[in-house]
Amino acid sequence: MSTSSTVDRAFRAALYATTDDALDTGASLLAGDPAADAELARRGEEFVSKAWQRGWQPADLVRIVRRELDDVHLRLVTGLIRAQAPHDRPRGPRWTAQLDALGDPGAAPAPRTDRFSRATAVLEVYRLLLRLPTLESLDGAAAEAAGAAGPDGRDRRPESRTLGRIRALLAKAEATGFPEEAEALTAKAQELMARHSVDEALLAVRTHAATLPGACRIGVEAPYEQTKAVLLDAIADANHCRAVWNESLGFSTVVGFDADLEAVELLYTSLLVQAGTAMTKAEAAQKAGGRKRTKTFRQSFLAAYAHRVGARLAAAAEGRTSGLSDDLLPVLASRDVAVTERLDHLFPETTTTRLRGVSDVAGWEEGARAADDAQVEARRRLG
Repeated sequence: MSTSSTVDRAFRAALYATTDDALDTGASLLAGDPAADAELARRGEEFVSKAWQRGWQPADLVRIVRRELDDVHLRLVTGLIRAQAPHDRPRGPRWTAQLDALGDPGAAPAPRTDRFSRATAVLEVYRLLLRLPTLESLDGAAAEAAGAAGPDGRDRRPESRTLGRIRALLAKAEATGFPEEAEALTAKAQELMARHSVDEALLAVRTHAATLPGACRIGVEAPYEQTKAVLLDAIADANHCRAVWNESLGFSTVVGFDADLEAVELLYTSLLVQAGTAMTKAEAAQKAGGRKRTKTFRQSFLAAYAHRVGARLAAAAEGRTSGLSDDLLPVLASRDVAVTERLDHLFPETTTTRLRGVSDVAGWEEGARAADDAQVEARRRLG
């Protein structure tokens, strides 16, 4: 029997059925034919390539496998992504960064397992990949970004010193145990983000660069994903971007120019850390007082945090705009229009949803107070 026939029979048995018996049958066929391993791996790379054709990216696959399956499956899919990458076309710096984030495949040895168990895990991964829905393609933005990249897909331009300073400020804000210090550090980081955005807009005009808005997907993980999506939306709006949440797949797509997308990713990650630290402290105080409604407290805390941070970011954004010179305002306005047009192209139909489960007054008050401590508005106007 040929190895290809073994793989085909295993796929027919396992990939198009949902029962454990079907998986067992397919895994038994593969476990009994070691010569089929190479063909099985090649088919897996094909599944990964087809996922790219349906709009998925490396970070998306990692996210969905981590969400739906286990660590063994995550190791398998990252191995498939790495194996497929050399045969893929250049897709730009953001894609390359996602590949780099997969880590070193030799950093930790794979746990030993029997052939049947490994074949079962492989088929579970392939079944998930086969059933992935089609996503909005972000390749248009990636193709433009690839123009600034070298042959390996990496950005030829050195990273801005401003972005390095922003990362350092946010890292300090996350690490400090003093709310006032975190507030000052985050506020300075937001100010630098705003200045960096303006500088990039001016550079594009002066060099006549035909830049277009890009897009990226940012994971919005459980628990309390709805309030996290609200927080991300507020951060995006304040930084000249727009966000659309995909609840079922656990991410938001953020549309904007590259410098603004980087700002959104950095600030969202940092504020989640700061919110988590503040919530843990507030929750401990509530428990010490005899309260036990942990879930409703956390949901209300994060909802208030997102609402208050959003309001402060919006005010900061308005203040920055009012302080700009008249010749710069049309530049920023045209970029906002371009972002909206790109969003409408990617998502011609969107719906709104109401925030659910916000019923704990103490949680809301503590969340609002924590958001005040994480104040992010700029300290002086830009000019």
